[in-house]
Amino acid sequence: MSPPIAPPGWSRWLVPPAALSVHLSIGQAYAWSVFKPPLESALGLSGTQSALPFQLAIVMLGLSAAFGGTLVERNGPRWAMTVALVCFSSGFLISALGAAVEQYWLIVLGYGFVGGIGLGIGYISPVSTLIKWFPDRPGMATGIAIMGFGGGALIASPWSAQMLQSFGSDSSGIALAFLVHGLSYAVFMTLGVLLVRVPRGERPVAGAPRAVEGVQVSARSAVRTPQFWCLWIVLCMNVTAGIGILEKAAPMITDFFADTSTPVSASAAAGFVALLSAANMAGRIGWSSTSDLVGRKNVYRLYLGAGALMYALIALIGDSSKPLFVLCALVILSFYGGGFATIPAYLKDLFGAYQVGAIHGRLLTAWSTAGVLGPLIVNWIADRQEEAGKDGSSLYTLSLFIMIGLLAVGFVANELVRPVHVRHHVPAQRKAADAERQQPESAA
Repeated sequence: MSPPIAPPGWSRWLVPPAALSVHLSIGQAYAWSVFKPPLESALGLSGTQSALPFQLAIVMLGLSAAFGGTLVERNGPRWAMTVALVCFSSGFLISALGAAVEQYWLIVLGYGFVGGIGLGIGYISPVSTLIKWFPDRPGMATGIAIMGFGGGALIASPWSAQMLQSFGSDSSGIALAFLVHGLSYAVFMTLGVLLVRVPRGERPVAGAPRAVEGVQVSARSAVRTPQFWCLWIVLCMNVTAGIGILEKAAPMITDFFADTSTPVSASAAAGFVALLSAANMAGRIGWSSTSDLVGRKNVYRLYLGAGALMYALIALIGDSSKPLFVLCALVILSFYGGGFATIPAYLKDLFGAYQVGAIHGRLLTAWSTAGVLGPLIVNWIADRQEEAGKDGSSLYTLSLFIMIGLLAVGFVANELVRPVHVRHHVPAQRKAADAERQQPESAA
């Protein structure tokens, strides 16, 4: 499947909607917590067990992005979006079968393994293309697309809750909800497959810098630099601190205020998940666009430093004020989303646009690690605290302080980022030869 070349006069502003159609779909992953209580009740699962499909999906996201990044660069965004569509939708259909026959391993296989591959390929599918279309504003461009991944739960959370209410929260109702998800997302993602285009040349907009100029580093060389691993730690720590709470958002707010005069209902908890998704989405476009003005390192100082302060407020006084709890959570999730949207532009600043998609894919292994660590820390500690007879906010206090420590580690790693040494740069002759070799393929 050849990359579709934009015809003369094609507007670059048609590319972000193509990316959004994919990212809004795969962003359903952030609404997984809505399915946790019904699955636990219908199949007799613990909190740790019900998190397994989500954890595996994030692991496969990082692994498929790492191993598939070079293929995405070679085959283009339409190929990648098609693979994402098939895997993500098939994952829901397999999960629907698993729920119908009450075989939880099929849900783990479908949603976690097969669907997770769709998450990874779909996530990186538009990144390199967007940076090439918007070399003048890479933070804003990637923020627009990746905003969709954060905003997916804004749609999926209330939609899933309504389906479970209509179909029932038993195994057959869950199966039907999974089936509807799989078919609906297949149709929506098809729009992105049909709409996406790649630019005809290196300067898609008059007056903008060339897409590939300045310092350029290959993906193979990038992973050998300390800068790559500093950013790996930054992303891993920021994601671990956010994803553990996001994955357990609905049960967490319910537990925090269960013994107060204003307990949180299941529908209100689903609404809280939707609010977190809105903050996640807003942070992706807002903070990433801000990074074009203030710089990537400065905006990550905000994510990691102010994020630690928000966690401290929740841990110390969050259960005494519902508005404070919600406000701090919203700020944290805006930083969490902003971190995802800003990292491609940070990579472009350090390594250039030469193979930024492949480098981004390799960096997303940090997300895989965080996808295991975050939910594992929060769920495992909550289960142990519950076994010890504790309840309410005390189930999460230790987890919150661990997250503060992780953000501090990420803050230090960000401070250690420096420009890439010249020995890792791609020679100008090699860049020119690559451009000449790729041009006939693009025109074919």
